[in-house]
Amino acid sequence: ASNPILRPLDNIECRDAVLAWEPAPHTSQSTSPRPPSRGPAALPGGEAASGIPDQVRDDLAGEGALVPVRAHWPQADVVVGNPPFLGNKKMIAELGEDYTRALRKAWPQVPGGADLVCYWFAAAWDRMVAGQLTRAGLVSTNSIRGGANREVLKPIVEHGRIFEAWSDEGWTVDGAAVRVSLVCFDGERVKSALLDGESTVAIGADLTSAEKGNRLVEAVKLPENTSIAFQGGTKAGSFDILAEVARDWIKRPNNPNGLPNSQVLRPWINAMDVTRRPSDKWIVDFGWKMSESECALFEAPFDYCKSVVWPERQLNRRDMYRQNWWRFAEPRQGMWNALKGTKRFLVTPMVAKHRVFAWFHHPVWPSNLLNVIARDDDTTFGILHSRFHELWSLRMGTSLEDRPRYTPSTTFETFPFPEGLTPDIPAADYAADPRAQAIAAAAARLNQLRENWLNPDDLVTREPEVVPGYPDRILPRDEAAAKELKQRTLTNLYNARPAWLDHAHRALDEAVAEAYGWGDDWRSGALTEDEILARLFRLNQERSGK
Repeated sequence: ASNPILRPLDNIECRDAVLAWEPAPHTSQSTSPRPPSRGPAALPGGEAASGIPDQVRDDLAGEGALVPVRAHWPQADVVVGNPPFLGNKKMIAELGEDYTRALRKAWPQVPGGADLVCYWFAAAWDRMVAGQLTRAGLVSTNSIRGGANREVLKPIVEHGRIFEAWSDEGWTVDGAAVRVSLVCFDGERVKSALLDGESTVAIGADLTSAEKGNRLVEAVKLPENTSIAFQGGTKAGSFDILAEVARDWIKRPNNPNGLPNSQVLRPWINAMDVTRRPSDKWIVDFGWKMSESECALFEAPFDYCKSVVWPERQLNRRDMYRQNWWRFAEPRQGMWNALKGTKRFLVTPMVAKHRVFAWFHHPVWPSNLLNVIARDDDTTFGILHSRFHELWSLRMGTSLEDRPRYTPSTTFETFPFPEGLTPDIPAADYAADPRAQAIAAAAARLNQLRENWLNPDDLVTREPEVVPGYPDRILPRDEAAAKELKQRTLTNLYNARPAWLDHAHRALDEAVAEAYGWGDDWRSGALTEDEILARLFRLNQERSGK
């Protein structure tokens, strides 16, 4: 037998594996655009690299106007690979806006919000449908199981099968621990598969066993849950300032427009302000309506943004961000409209080890790594913080490394609240409902007990903020108190889960179970995790009319 190392390996090609360019029909050479120079490497290797060789690009550019198409793969029996791991939100920054748009245009069956790795799954399935490939085995981040990413697995499950998968495995990339899924699939309709080393009849697109009957992958968004949950705002610039700077500006005399700087300054929070301790940062927020000349009337905040934010925005690829440099990239008008009339709102980190919800008061400005729930009643807080919603969010969401991800679309909008206590009903309308009252009482007690532990009166003092009506400042009484308070975080509390916290959650879970009409089954232990998910799924389908 010959040694393959001693012969030329001309079957390995250094080119883009998912995107190619070809001349558009009926075009002339004078209209030729050049294809983007950035893109993923041809061979899956776990990370993105720059792509189209100059020689290829020059050859293509001379043939007429070019259009993006799916890259050709040679016919093969099996494809095995580790495609690049790159989240959809980083694709433009890493690959370029032109390349990302071209890729999405060439692959319309891949949702725009999908990660880069999904294009390899779509490409492999394309070859199977065309009879040019028999089997494939690909490595992905475990986010392939949920959200937009899961859409590329649905046609495989519907018209072929995932015959073996490892749904959630540890992986190390450049020293960083991530969680991955290993997915093997083909076009057969045989009812047999291996999931995490165990036999099952079939594997669903969410990489769970179809035998369990939950079929959560088929859960749909519910109308009563729309326009309630939002991703926080995105600044896309250094609008954040130190608290002492903000307070100094607020104390200054009114501006030429007769208004104080407090009109455009807000306390700012991110996910770590929820899971750890508040960082006491502020932002300059000119909203989404003011013109540049109107903003200039707020002298100190505007001068700061002009000197710091403006240079950053001029480097941004998007014309809108460069032109409207004084505005946030995503001010979330819908979120603020939904929050009108509320005194407080719920937030939960997009990614966190524990699925915790917490109250914040206006005019606090939540960042893009927080999800905001536009409700201010304890009943909603209690339902969301119950075991029922926690299980649903863990199964419907994805994860980053070992931390579950929560999104308004997949985890909130699909969740079936108890009948009569849904988010489209004003809280005042169910205030007299005994079920709502029981949940609200348990939720308020849970929140108060947590607050007592996080900020005990013997360790903190509360001082009024410089603007009347703003939340009080919570300060340590002394250095010893400051040291102790650093350890008092929601993450540490739920890591330890002391008995009092467990009892409070049990009382809340029982109240929510009663609201669903499942109280007796809950107390008897009949509601296993799989049974809870199955019942919630049935409610989702009934509410959606399926």
